[in-house]
Amino acid sequence: MEVVRETPLLRWLRVVKRSVKLGLLLFVLAICALFLMILYLRSQPLPAASINQTSTVYASNGEVLDTIHRGENRIVVPLKDISPYLVQATLAIEDRYFYNHYGFDIKRTAMAAYINIRDMDKSQGASTISQQLARNLYLTHEKTWSRKIKEALITVQLELNYSKDEILEMYMNQIYYGESAYGAEAAAQTYFGKSAKDLTLSEATMLAGIPKGPTYYSPFNHYENSRNRQKLILDAMERDGYITAEQSEAAYAETLAFKKKEQNKKTSPGPYFNDYLATLVIEHYGIAEELYLHGGLKIYTTLDYDMQQKAEEVIDKYLGKSNPELQTALVAIEPQTGQIKAMVGGRDYTKSQYNRVFSKRQPGSSFKPLLYLAALENGFTPITMMKSEPTIFTYDGGKQYIPSNFGDRYANDYITLQRAIATSDNIYAVKTIDQLTPGKLVEEAKKLGITSKMQAVPSLALGTSPVSPYELTAAYAAIANKGEMVKPIAITKIVDSEGNILVEEKSEKQQVADPQASFLLTHMMQSVFEPNGTAYRVAHQLNRPVAGKTGTTDYDAWLSGFTPQLATTVWVGYDEGKKVDPIKDARLAAPIWADFMESALKDQPPTLFDVPQGIISVYINPENGKLATEHCPAPQLLYFAAGTEPTDFCTEHLPNPSDKPQPLKPTENQSFWQRMGGWWSSP
Repeated sequence: MEVVRETPLLRWLRVVKRSVKLGLLLFVLAICALFLMILYLRSQPLPAASINQTSTVYASNGEVLDTIHRGENRIVVPLKDISPYLVQATLAIEDRYFYNHYGFDIKRTAMAAYINIRDMDKSQGASTISQQLARNLYLTHEKTWSRKIKEALITVQLELNYSKDEILEMYMNQIYYGESAYGAEAAAQTYFGKSAKDLTLSEATMLAGIPKGPTYYSPFNHYENSRNRQKLILDAMERDGYITAEQSEAAYAETLAFKKKEQNKKTSPGPYFNDYLATLVIEHYGIAEELYLHGGLKIYTTLDYDMQQKAEEVIDKYLGKSNPELQTALVAIEPQTGQIKAMVGGRDYTKSQYNRVFSKRQPGSSFKPLLYLAALENGFTPITMMKSEPTIFTYDGGKQYIPSNFGDRYANDYITLQRAIATSDNIYAVKTIDQLTPGKLVEEAKKLGITSKMQAVPSLALGTSPVSPYELTAAYAAIANKGEMVKPIAITKIVDSEGNILVEEKSEKQQVADPQASFLLTHMMQSVFEPNGTAYRVAHQLNRPVAGKTGTTDYDAWLSGFTPQLATTVWVGYDEGKKVDPIKDARLAAPIWADFMESALKDQPPTLFDVPQGIISVYINPENGKLATEHCPAPQLLYFAAGTEPTDFCTEHLPNPSDKPQPLKPTENQSFWQRMGGWWSSP
């Protein structure tokens, strides 16, 4: 039998045929596998990505008070709020075919792969914007094959889940521009002090070159390198038809005005206030610290930007050359709203971050107004008389308390409540608490917002129980507001990065003291700034009605007071149990207070304290508390709740005792504010 052998050509054709069939089968299987993989990737959620965003703190006028980013400054904005020049420059230099590929630039990838294989390393890259975004959002920057495979898979997922504009928007908000600035908006603010939407062509091309090497191409660190990179980007934009040759030339010739680098590191106004905000946000409102630090929150505060700057300037003016250990605190609250308008917790935040606004110190005589408010609510009037003389007080079944007046100066005669406030008479104060009982003062103080523990003893009248400047200011604000306490607030609203309102504060008001008693006390506290008053030496600094009270202990100096618009406390002292110098240190609180109040309110007209119904004004002879006549040598205008005013006339100075006394009319020896107040309250 003859064997017919196949020719080599037939065998080769048969092999080719089988290979083609196998190849087609493998190709179909590969297409199916690719399709299944795409379906799988499309159905799988992307890995969780944590995009840190800068939280922004706003002052009451909308000005940025602080940004919180802890080294990763990012403000996410929509693509439409980024200059088209910056978007085009980025596309031209990073991924010119971005809108034409599906996540991978095959030609660039093949060339990079060839070079890497040839050189046996992984130094070459041809990452598209999608690939860079996948790496920045979800992966590390290590150059390993496993990372590159993961990057490719995530890139596909990005392309499947997002549109090109969405990917580009995420990328423009993600990339690093150096100087802790992540994303276009933070970069524009960092380098040029403007929004990303306002960038010029020259500014945009300068920024677009930085991500290639945030240090090497930084205009702050290597200006020539950044200029060379800018020229390369302008040429790329001209090549791709984004700009003309004339535009490119003009942009390169433009002199750029960079924001000074040190401005980005400058301490924001109100650093002690900002620390207080952090405590409120995390502890009081229960917002997670991570969300506060990196969540892109918008925190709207009550702080008045201008008042805060003036407070810091005034403190530096008076303490700048004093003993470097001497410390201070200042806090200002708007009585009608409870809004904190200024806060300084120390003389230099860079050296000490301890906020003395919340430090508890003995308030001394600045605590007395709380006592006298309770007294006015329990039968006292401005002319209630008690004798000022050395006195031994006995309490709790035999314990003795022997207070003294400053400098051992006593009237050794009966004085009115009004005079006791003006001269800060300690004997009068202790006699008052002795009549009321210490428990009454504790009760009054708690109603006014004092939360610190107080000892119900006679010395409480002289401010021996420590309180904070914050507490005392809130109490004074209630007095200024005719006895209505408004809960102090520092934040009005907190909004998350999606625009959802997380916190919205509304004023909480409560009538805690009698309006008439509050006004009577306010009027008497004005005498502190008049002749013989303890703060008269700073009266020349003030050009508006003010009420207040000084307070001095061995370790502390205070002045707390208010106008109708603002209540402020200033404390001066040392942190570590060192006594204040009564001449140098203790005398600083009053001028700081007066200077701040006048400068803080300089754009607001002087305002009279509102007189509630049921108040009348009369002139009295302060020596005997009787109605003054035109013959009394030193008449004084005082206010009374209707029905409590004196009815007997002073007859001691009448030329003829048989003459009928005539009530005193306003005279030139009364101040403008006294005459105006008398007119305002006349029936």
